[in-house]
Amino acid sequence: MPLVLGVDSAATATTAEFRDADTGQVFASGMARHPAGGPHADEEPSVWWQALVDARGEAGGALGVAAMSVAAPPKGLVLLDQSQQVLRPAIRARAADRDIAGLLDALGGRQDWVVATGAVPTATTPIAQLAWLHRSDRKEWERIASVLTAGSWLTHRLSRAFVTDRGDASWTGYWSPRENQWRVDLLAFIDESKDWGMCLPHLRGPQEHAGDRQGVVIAPGTGDAMAAALGLGLQPGDVVIALDQDARVFTLRERPTEDPTGVVAGLADATGRYLPCVRVADGMTVVSAVARLMGIADPKRFDQLALRAPAGAGGVTVLPEFTRDGRPSDLAHRGMIVGLGADVSAEQLARATVEGLVCRLLEAVDGLRRADVPVGGRLFLTGAGARSRAVRHVMADIAERPIIVAPGNWVAAGAAVQAAAVLQDRPPADVAGAWHLTPVNELEPDTAGDGSRVRAQFRAARAIPSGSATTS
Repeated sequence: MPLVLGVDSAATATTAEFRDADTGQVFASGMARHPAGGPHADEEPSVWWQALVDARGEAGGALGVAAMSVAAPPKGLVLLDQSQQVLRPAIRARAADRDIAGLLDALGGRQDWVVATGAVPTATTPIAQLAWLHRSDRKEWERIASVLTAGSWLTHRLSRAFVTDRGDASWTGYWSPRENQWRVDLLAFIDESKDWGMCLPHLRGPQEHAGDRQGVVIAPGTGDAMAAALGLGLQPGDVVIALDQDARVFTLRERPTEDPTGVVAGLADATGRYLPCVRVADGMTVVSAVARLMGIADPKRFDQLALRAPAGAGGVTVLPEFTRDGRPSDLAHRGMIVGLGADVSAEQLARATVEGLVCRLLEAVDGLRRADVPVGGRLFLTGAGARSRAVRHVMADIAERPIIVAPGNWVAAGAAVQAAAVLQDRPPADVAGAWHLTPVNELEPDTAGDGSRVRAQFRAARAIPSGSATTS
């Protein structure tokens, strides 16, 4: 019975799962939390490595595995020098507006970037962070020999090889989903003298080895959303709402997505297909912030209050705009509570909070639809949101469609799928199908939920000028 190890190196913790390579059965799992830090504070990559070691140790470090894979979000850019040593803490800083503007102008504009890379650079896109570093620290810049994402650096630590996959590469802003290759010409906008082809990892296919570590096959790894798609057995048209402190809404499709509005990032998946994605800055932070203001420490208590109020919360609407791209909103973009009065109950406010969050997430689904992305398949709810009874029920009711509630770590599961696919030289979809991982816990909407009315109430509140409502 060969075992594979799937690792989810998330923003705040690392999870490791040992699974049977043939059946997918979980043999053991472990988790290690990362030291607390700000959402954009630079972080030593050694923290991620130590958490991987600790999570594997908690799961049973002595257990032998035949293959392993690491999945990670775009949580920091790792720079190495000629001796393959980390130059500085991983870059999580926000690029300045002028860095982004310079990149946009260099290529021609937003539409040109969408065609080239599937997305418009933002303050936390790696190519924009590189532009920021080039402007702010030229001495350090000259020492750069390798540029890696968090996931590809961890894979390098395991295999000593510089490799990645197309899913992880598609976060960077210098890789083309359509051409399936690095766009070193875009990096030349920052510094045309650097040999970028030598700085970037080699791309590996979904069944190709990255290398090995003491006889253990190392898979190329991938991004966290891409791994979750593998674990869930996503099919084209299925939609995942991955709801944690922030949220991402993504689906699978057969061709690239190029959204000129910039709302949808046209990413790649880990199998050769594509993964259009919308990021929502405010996720369960909305619920926890309002619960704190109400003096409610127990999430279950908040859920109970929310579910006692009727749909529409008696006309109260919460517009969850607490942050913009991960930073506190300025006064012109604050969230609002509309319809607040002396007679509003705690139940109504709790319900309005959950409804506002759900409406915002469903707007992200609408964003996919407007970008001509098919979204008529199954609707999955994962992450911390899947553990909230109120979020689950309100989501089904307002969406007016069944949702598949999928708690658990699907990123680690998908990483294990990739490890088994490389070990057995099988397509990842075949492995996932043989493992029967796709959840079937379907929640039907309440036919009296009146989701269309709640969404119309949310849109009407959005149209009110911020000075005319109670701001959050």
